[in-house]
Amino acid sequence: MSLRILSADERLAEAQGKTTVALFGPSGYGKTTLLKTLPAAQTVCVDLEAGLKSVQDWRGDSLPIRRFADAVDIACLIGGANPAAQPDEHFSEAHYAHLRGQHPELAARLDAKSIVFVDSITDLTRQAMAWAKTRPEALSDRTGKPDTRGAYGLLAREVIGLLKHLQHAPGKTVIFVGILERLTDEMNRTIWQPQMEGGKAARELPGIVDQVMTLSLFSRDEAPDGGVTWRHDPDKGQERRLVCRSGNPWGLPAKDRSGRLDMTEAPDLGALLSKINQPLKG
Repeated sequence: MSLRILSADERLAEAQGKTTVALFGPSGYGKTTLLKTLPAAQTVCVDLEAGLKSVQDWRGDSLPIRRFADAVDIACLIGGANPAAQPDEHFSEAHYAHLRGQHPELAARLDAKSIVFVDSITDLTRQAMAWAKTRPEALSDRTGKPDTRGAYGLLAREVIGLLKHLQHAPGKTVIFVGILERLTDEMNRTIWQPQMEGGKAARELPGIVDQVMTLSLFSRDEAPDGGVTWRHDPDKGQERRLVCRSGNPWGLPAKDRSGRLDMTEAPDLGALLSKINQPLKG
């Protein structure tokens, strides 16, 4: 039996320097360029959308992924073995041992990284949907024809399983990047929501990660006391900010489990990780 009680010091030691982040923003707002604010030597970009042209001068490692099966293998190498998985399941001891034996150099390179930048979770779900449609679960037992509901159910289970596996990756900070789309409801109200295949994974992602942030555009207004207030201006704003706290006045996806971030922060992921992981006082 591997059950054990963690002391407060042990719990803090395991959590120190590790967090999970979901980072959303509309297309073209520069989400991928935030790679440049992370330490290149410690970061690997899992590139699911062939979208690194905007960061050609970034000196970190990247790993192009075009198939969901490859994404699962990489998640296994990063997160290690799940002791609860059956031998024939993803992320099992057998799966992990096989991958390390087959790709020892890749495994060693990934072991050396402390930050994983997944760009993007939107494309991850698209790859997962393409994969799910080829599986027996996506065919009707009665007619043998494609079953869309079965495909979406399989997509949700597999994507959520992958996200949770990376959430538990020991000693790794994992940043999931995704597209945020703007919708207008029947009351002519603006709604912002992550763009992902299937609704279940999108609904569960905020509960899986520690931090949710939205990259958006703002205009700077000078306050009478000499300070600055930020006005959300997604169409004409000239300055990018990260919205980091729930209950923000703009209705943007955000959550700060650390309790250390302001309502908006400068778009510097390295600085934000340092702020999140700063030692507790007292």
